[in-house]
Amino acid sequence: MNRRKAVGIAIFALCIGGFFLYAYLLMLSEWSPIVLQLSVLMIAGGILGVVAWIGYVMATTRPSPASITSDE
Repeated sequence: MNRRKAVGIAIFALCIGGFFLYAYLLMLSEWSPIVLQLSVLMIAGGILGVVAWIGYVMATTRPSPASITSDE
């Protein structure tokens, strides 16, 4: 088995295991409120991080000569 296939199988197995761990923590443990709060916080942070990155790129990218219009 080549390395790429082994890494793919490892990622697949870890994701399935991570899902079951998350489901256990969310449904069956006393940590459920904290897990839910952290999940929502990570989702909001991820979305706002992507939007902030888009804004940063828009603010720091120099316009190409073809996109500059004359003020006539």
